[in-house]
Amino acid sequence: MTDDPQATRTPTLEDVARAAGVSRATVSRVVNGVRNVDPAIQEAVRQAVAVTGYTPNRAARSLVTRRADSVALVVSGTGVEPGAPDPGGSGDQGAFTTPVFADPFFGRVVTGVVNYLRPRGMHPVLMFADTSRAREEVLSYLRQGRADGALVVSTHAGDPLPGLLTDAGLAAVLYARPARPVPVSYVDLAHEDGARLAAEHLLARGCRRIVTVSGPLDVPASEARLAGFRDTMARHGHRDVPVAEGQFTQESGEEAMERLLAEQPDLDGVFAANDLMALGACHVLRERGRSVPGDVAVVGFDDSSAALACRPPLTTVRQPVEEMAAEMTRLLLDRLTRPDRPPTSVIFEPELVVRGSA
Repeated sequence: MTDDPQATRTPTLEDVARAAGVSRATVSRVVNGVRNVDPAIQEAVRQAVAVTGYTPNRAARSLVTRRADSVALVVSGTGVEPGAPDPGGSGDQGAFTTPVFADPFFGRVVTGVVNYLRPRGMHPVLMFADTSRAREEVLSYLRQGRADGALVVSTHAGDPLPGLLTDAGLAAVLYARPARPVPVSYVDLAHEDGARLAAEHLLARGCRRIVTVSGPLDVPASEARLAGFRDTMARHGHRDVPVAEGQFTQESGEEAMERLLAEQPDLDGVFAANDLMALGACHVLRERGRSVPGDVAVVGFDDSSAALACRPPLTTVRQPVEEMAAEMTRLLLDRLTRPDRPPTSVIFEPELVVRGSA
């Protein structure tokens, strides 16, 4: 045990300045992210911070930078409005949040966001905006400066939140192209191209009686995947492809597969618009005595954990969700440092991952 007060007290900016051989003001500028500091001086200050063990006071820093060093990760869509009929009978937000947490897609988005923010000393705040009241809470949270901007994952074409954020002048970036024109940056996948890969793969395997399980058709990504699949099939002489709409859940994939089997009992190929629905389709096919891929080839979409959980493992179209979420986060941080920069878009390319199901 030591009686030296220097050994126990918290390091200060002055300690860092002495270790780096610069002024306290220069250390403050580097710590607070001021851009026009010589790179050699920045490096000297960073090394001094490491040597002294100095930790910036986040509250004091926010007074200087006017930044919260956090962003809101908002899952937005349409839920049960207060006083409105509740088809699920829950009367609360659970009907909205349960499928969110059950879908591996959202976990991959969180992973991509956290992995990008953590090295930069920032953190996401998870929020849900499924009712008008919840959307107002998100807007209020951002207006109060409790988060620097919003990363929005919207689950419904009619979602008003993107427009509300831009009307309020709040920084935001979307995961997926907005259904209506909104002056906001977004990342997205070339969904039609991904569905085209799935159709061409099934046709190349020799499948001729092909059906598809679409996602909810009020979601732009679902519409694009269905359009790309139908267009490719039509180009190969398949004028009409039986379609059953699902809800991106395993249960809805099972129900859709039951309907499609009743409509076309001799089907030999299935494209499902996400892996969870493909997993449900495979389950029903096995129950009906159809082998996968011997009798029926099945292709999913996303390349999520559900693709590997399936037996046999799913052939699927890869959506690089983690990379897309990281890029969405980068665009938001760029918007915060350069608020006058015009909105932009980044479109990722899909990739077919061939496994045992097709």
